[in-house]
Amino acid sequence: MELQKSYKFSEITYRKLKEIANFQLVPDRTIFIKWFDFEFDVNSSDEKYLIKLIKLNEYNISDYDEYQLLAHFISPLLNRVYFLGNNFREWYQPEISGTVNGKKLYGRPDFMVASGITEPEIPFFFIQKFKRQKTNSDPLRQVLAQMATAIEINKKKEMTGAYNIGKWWTFVILKKLSEDKYQYYESESFDCLKIEDLKKIYKNLQIVKHKYCK
Repeated sequence: MELQKSYKFSEITYRKLKEIANFQLVPDRTIFIKWFDFEFDVNSSDEKYLIKLIKLNEYNISDYDEYQLLAHFISPLLNRVYFLGNNFREWYQPEISGTVNGKKLYGRPDFMVASGITEPEIPFFFIQKFKRQKTNSDPLRQVLAQMATAIEINKKKEMTGAYNIGKWWTFVILKKLSEDKYQYYESESFDCLKIEDLKKIYKNLQIVKHKYCK
């Protein structure tokens, strides 16, 4: 009997993702309109907080390692978004696993929003990868693998996420077309050291909480 092939999220690369299933980029960003155009106002208090966050990090963020980036910038931003509700909460490096196209995928996503109290149950959103700008990691393919696993856990056809490299943030939507075929969409990249871009990042994360965590 042939053993089920397994893949760890943190080791996923472009080549390994191709072994799992067919993930095809769709060069069209209009799909993000219904996400990004959702009505949410960044108030003056939030804007002051975001400006301060930039000032505290703008000269160091390119040299941060994974944990410095998480502690100094990403966690303060996510704490301000406050991913906590009656049916969801935030999870840092939770353990999840699932089967995608007959292959086992497993590991600990950097950040996930999901239902559950003592352990995650239904995933809603992922962020990957708390890395500095100069890295050999592949956050896009890793977050796609995590999102595909979540689609199987949820028994649905679509999942949202984002990946981060240094100061750059990119949002992602993944759709399952068949057992071995997926389509994904990438937004434009946002520079979190520019206040207008950071306000958009913050707004887009708030929209996830208000629109998709259901």
